[in-house]
Amino acid sequence: MPRASRSRSPYDPEALDNRAIARILEDVSVMLEITGDNPFRARAFANAARAIEALTDDVRALVARDALRNVRGIGKSIHADIESLIARGTFDLLDALRQEVPDGVLEMFRVPGMGPKKIRAVVEQLGVRSIDELERAARDGRLASLPGFGAKTESAIVDAIERLRRYAERHLVDEATEAARLMEAAVAGAAGVRRTLVAGSLRRRRETIGDIDILATADDAEAVMDAFVSAEAVRHVEARGSTKSTVILDSGIHVDLRVVRDEEFAFAAHYFTGSKAHNTAVRARARRMGLRLNEYGLFDADGNAHPCADEAELFGRLGLAFVPPELREDNGEIEAAESGTLPDLVEERDIRGVFHCHSTWSDGRATLREMAEAARALGLEYLGTGDHSRTAAYAGGLSIERLREQRREVDALNEELAPFVVFHGVESDILVDGSLDYPDEVLAELDYVVASVHSGFTMSEARMTERIVRAIRNPHTTMLGHPTGRLLLMRDGYPVDLVAVIDAAAECRVAIEINAHPRRLDLDWRWVRRARDAGVMLVVNPDAHEPGEIAACRHGVGIARKGWLEKRHVLNTRTAAQVRRWLAARRKHRGIE
Repeated sequence: MPRASRSRSPYDPEALDNRAIARILEDVSVMLEITGDNPFRARAFANAARAIEALTDDVRALVARDALRNVRGIGKSIHADIESLIARGTFDLLDALRQEVPDGVLEMFRVPGMGPKKIRAVVEQLGVRSIDELERAARDGRLASLPGFGAKTESAIVDAIERLRRYAERHLVDEATEAARLMEAAVAGAAGVRRTLVAGSLRRRRETIGDIDILATADDAEAVMDAFVSAEAVRHVEARGSTKSTVILDSGIHVDLRVVRDEEFAFAAHYFTGSKAHNTAVRARARRMGLRLNEYGLFDADGNAHPCADEAELFGRLGLAFVPPELREDNGEIEAAESGTLPDLVEERDIRGVFHCHSTWSDGRATLREMAEAARALGLEYLGTGDHSRTAAYAGGLSIERLREQRREVDALNEELAPFVVFHGVESDILVDGSLDYPDEVLAELDYVVASVHSGFTMSEARMTERIVRAIRNPHTTMLGHPTGRLLLMRDGYPVDLVAVIDAAAECRVAIEINAHPRRLDLDWRWVRRARDAGVMLVVNPDAHEPGEIAACRHGVGIARKGWLEKRHVLNTRTAAQVRRWLAARRKHRGIE
């Protein structure tokens, strides 16, 4: 979870929404760990933070009607802290921890590999109090002398800090999407606005976002700018002009607004959406046709304008089919648009169900019934369990006995919720030798198995590839989960030969997951198309740990679209009955039925 903006003075109570309150509670959990407080107390604040972030109701409204105390995960003491936070912008424990834990010390928790014990060690033994000081200590060789560090850890910390700096100006897609929604709504609500559009990399559904671009047409640009710069989420107005303004939000995201004439809208929408390479290629095509294209219009050699009502008409004037925004990366989309071979991309409404969902059987934050009911409320036809296997003891991994006990609940839910279907699966750890986490006779009892790597990330590429390919070749493996193990803006994926992995998946009829969690979005879209071309079935899974996360599938669909996937390429666009047939066919193919 990203850190809240911290200050020694209290927070502005009026600016604290659910997300901000959740971040503050998460900060408290981290600070309690750093100070060596009771671990159960730290865990309670972390659980409360997750509970708040998962709420659909406003925390203020719940407190006002004394209903927050009924939310699971909010104990009596933390409830009082939240009441104080809303009333005066702080609470006593937060004040005390801020005095004990400097801002820079808390920020060190963002460095992968720097847990509470290591942070305490560098603070107490080296006097390190910031990420910059931590980097200097690592580069000077001072960390290696501390117990629990060593030269390898020291090098890994330097690499991790470099990644943090590289990612500093990037934002996860879910945060950027919500910010864009709020800012576009503020613009659209201004007097005289005709059209609005969120453009840029967010419209192209990139996996992380630098800044947000919003376009608008309006009769009165001044009124639009007033609404934009005074929006509730704006922390700072960086620039204000008659046609362009830039603001920085409380989240740190930069947002640009451009107000254009209505007759310029189609051209601006194309220009501010496409990647640099795509735009360059489209402009070159226009030149070959004796035309000049820019963000203001399309002109012939005599300077005459060729008006276009929308982007579809613009592409048509260039002899091209409409190119979906997700494909505008100069990866063959222009040639496909010219030849009429663009894919009919999968859409969010095509998703019929989800797999790989966690519940309180392992590390989820909702019961299996609650997860199933949430999926059904979203209009889905089925949900697949994906709780952790027994090796993942840290995440409440299921013993064989508990896995079979869960099956009994699955059977009961299927009887009660029909025609909605709960598929019984598991997320099995891929062990270091490539074997799965249960005996074959246990795996055979399941409807499907998601095989995932959760440990041993420092293997060589050759060993990791051999490990994953062996897991794929296990006849009980149905899907490969989060194939590279990356965590966006936190850590790169482990080294692995994805060509070999994709080829093995194609041979063994193993689906590859597009993990839709905004922190993962793994398989990367650049490899999705390669997997499709190899004949691999893809599956968009939310990796949900609570009901609200099931809807994250929409981010996975964005990656699927960027990977040129059609509905037929995605397993969970099928009905429950079709999924059953697909599962039965691959089991027969693998000789286990």
